[in-house]
Amino acid sequence: MKPAFRHILGALLLCQLPLTAWAFDTAAKAAYVLDQSTGTVLLSKNADDPLPPASMSKLMTLYMLFDALRDGRVGLNEQFTVSTKAKEMGGSTMFLNELDRPTADELIQGIVVSSGNDATVVVAEGLAGSEEAFAAQMTEMAKRLGMTHSTFANASGWPHPYQRMSVRDLAILAERLIEEFPEFYQYFAQKEFNYKDRSPANRFNRNPLLRLGIGADGLKTGHTQEAGYGLVGSAKQGDRRVIFVVTGLPDQAARTEEAQAVVNWSFRHFVKKTIATADTPIATADVWMGVERSVGLVPAEDLQLLLPALNDKSVAAEVVYQGPLHAPIRKGDELAELVIKPEGLPEIRRPLVAHQDVPAGGFMVKVTTAAQHLFTRFVNGPMEAM
Repeated sequence: MKPAFRHILGALLLCQLPLTAWAFDTAAKAAYVLDQSTGTVLLSKNADDPLPPASMSKLMTLYMLFDALRDGRVGLNEQFTVSTKAKEMGGSTMFLNELDRPTADELIQGIVVSSGNDATVVVAEGLAGSEEAFAAQMTEMAKRLGMTHSTFANASGWPHPYQRMSVRDLAILAERLIEEFPEFYQYFAQKEFNYKDRSPANRFNRNPLLRLGIGADGLKTGHTQEAGYGLVGSAKQGDRRVIFVVTGLPDQAARTEEAQAVVNWSFRHFVKKTIATADTPIATADVWMGVERSVGLVPAEDLQLLLPALNDKSVAAEVVYQGPLHAPIRKGDELAELVIKPEGLPEIRRPLVAHQDVPAGGFMVKVTTAAQHLFTRFVNGPMEAM
């Protein structure tokens, strides 16, 4: 096996303040904050604990419905039947009855804005025949999405020992909704919906951030006595988007205050910095049997990272590759990995590629290289018997 070569880069990035200078001390039982534009986890507290998600689990019901719309199993104007079970759901509702035939479009609004438990049962029965079958499909879909701490017993988030999600899983789900369904994501910013004028008092979206002018455009609140108050949120300012989850808060006021504080902290205390460009080598790697003895290493594309805003000294960074590298090498070949370790943030790894072609050497290169190799072995110690 080739040895791992490590090149230490002393002044690649700028960073000074210790973790305590910018860390966020959340009052939530569990919390997770992700800068989507760079993939940087800014905050993680009890991130993988399976907790009761309350109505935040309705995001999984919406994902299942969006998936059905995407592959053509249903259409936005397709009507759904309302069962007696759906009509009799307690908690927040659209006030549906058995004579109604709500469309998929209306059901989405009813789930997002009104947090309608009845609407989730209508969707579940319409897509899977029963809520129990739908919950099993939700659990299976969660596994496929990489949500490793989520199980579902129902479509609404109604309290149940098997209805569990971690805040990391909720963030994964939120990111998938944003990335996979941009045509449907706009629903989450809708502020009002009143199905057939049946509930004027229940027409407002429960997300408290939508009216604060901080870039918030989703996603879903949740509350039960067991779960406390929670929110899966997202906000976009400039070219950055932050996705966050807080849960286990004592009341609505605490949820609003905590969510707003998370958004402000995420945007004010961190900035994106371009620390390497695709046209400027940041290191070189030794090449064996090539017309050149080394090759420049560059990121495949300009490398932007998110770092604490008030910074003025370098952090640890190194280039790791298995070498020496054998010619021929083609420009763009992935050769190494850049490992960056900003204080207080997760380790960051990015691939590095060849900056230029390095053709294999001809006869004289091979003879010279072999001679150098024999000389090095002679100098460093006796040669083994042939």
